[in-house]
Amino acid sequence: MPMLRLAIANIHRPGALTPSVVLSLGLGLAVLVTITQIDGNLRRQFLAALPEHAPSFFFIDIPSTQAEQFDAYLHKIAPGAKVEDVPMLRGRIVGARGVRAEDLKPTTDSEWVLQSDRGLTYTAEQPKGSKVVEGEWWSADYSGPPLVSMEKKIADGLGLKLGDEIVVNVLGRDIPAKIGNLRSIDWQGMGINFVLVFSPNAFKGAPHTHIATLTEAGGDAAGDGKIIRQVADAYPMVTSVRVREVMETVGSVVTNLALAIRGASAVTLISAILVLGGALAAGHRHRVYDAVILKTLGATRLRLLGAYALEYLLIGLATALFGVIAGSIAAWMIVTRLMTLSFVWQAGSAAGVVAAALVVTVGLGLAGTLLALNKKPATVLRNL
Repeated sequence: MPMLRLAIANIHRPGALTPSVVLSLGLGLAVLVTITQIDGNLRRQFLAALPEHAPSFFFIDIPSTQAEQFDAYLHKIAPGAKVEDVPMLRGRIVGARGVRAEDLKPTTDSEWVLQSDRGLTYTAEQPKGSKVVEGEWWSADYSGPPLVSMEKKIADGLGLKLGDEIVVNVLGRDIPAKIGNLRSIDWQGMGINFVLVFSPNAFKGAPHTHIATLTEAGGDAAGDGKIIRQVADAYPMVTSVRVREVMETVGSVVTNLALAIRGASAVTLISAILVLGGALAAGHRHRVYDAVILKTLGATRLRLLGAYALEYLLIGLATALFGVIAGSIAAWMIVTRLMTLSFVWQAGSAAGVVAAALVVTVGLGLAGTLLALNKKPATVLRNL
C-alpha cells in the first residue's frame, strides 16, 4: 500500500516528529495513566460497596464485666440484628525466636506490627473470616502452654514459622507463646479479626475489655443515629463507630485527593500538547516541501491526506503504548510497594488514554497537514 509505505517512511526519516512526540506527549500520558490507575485502584479498595455481611457498627472499650449485658441491650434496641463480641487486650511484640523485636529484620509490609501496641484476643474457636493455612487450631479444652495463631503474611515478613516462639508484653508482663498455626485473613470482610490470636489460657485473669459488632439488614442514617444515641446514654464509656460513616469519610478524602492529582496531571498533559504543537510548527516548512514534491509527481490530495493520517495514527499508537506501559508499571509499583494494596489493571482508563493520544496526535497533525496541502505547488517551487 503506497499510503502505508509513505507513512512509515515519514515516521523514521531524519528530522521526523516521532522522537519528540513520543517523549513529550508520551511522558504526559504516562503520568496520566499512573494517576488514573492509582485512582481506580483506590476507588476499588475504599469506595466500593460495603461487603454484604459487613458490620453496621463497631463498639469498643466494653467493660468485660458488662459484656453480656451490653450484648443483650443491643438485641433489645436492634431486634433481629446479629451481635458478635470478643475479648480484647493491648500488647506489643517484644521478641521472637530469642531475638529482641528491635533486632528483627522484618519486610517493609510487616514492620508495622513491631512499631506499637497491637490489639490481641484469645478464643477457643477459630475466628470467622480467617482460614488456617498451616498447622491446626487448638482444641476447645486446650490447657497447655500458651499458643498463638498468627497471620501468614505477617509471619513470613518476620521470618517466623510454626513452632517458633514470640514474646508479647501485656500490661507490663512478658508472655511467651509458640506459634501453633498460621491463618490467612479476609480483611475486606470488615469483621472482627486480629493478627495475633492466643489460646484461652494465655491471658487467664488478665483485665481486658471487649469489642463488639452489630450487623443489621438495611439500615439508614436516622436509624443508625438512634442506635448510637441509645448506646451513648446507656453505656457512656463505650465508643460507637458507624462503619458506613467511616467509609463515606474515607471516600471523600480519596475523591478530593484524586481531584487534586488529576489537576496536576492535566497541567503536565497540557504542557506536552504545547510541545507537540511546537514540534509540528517547526516541521511545517518541511511538510509543505514534501507535499509540493509529491503533488508534482502525481500524488492526489486525498492520497496525501490518507498517508499523513496513517502517519499520525501510528505515532499516536506508539505514544499511547509507551504511556500505557510506563504509567501502568509506575502505578503497579506505587500501589503494591508503597501502598501495599492489591493491584487490578484498569482497562477502561487505559483505553481512554489511548483514545486521547490518538485524538490529539491525529487532530493536531491533520490540522497542520491541511495547511501544508493548501499551498500551491507553483508558488512554493518558485521560491526554492
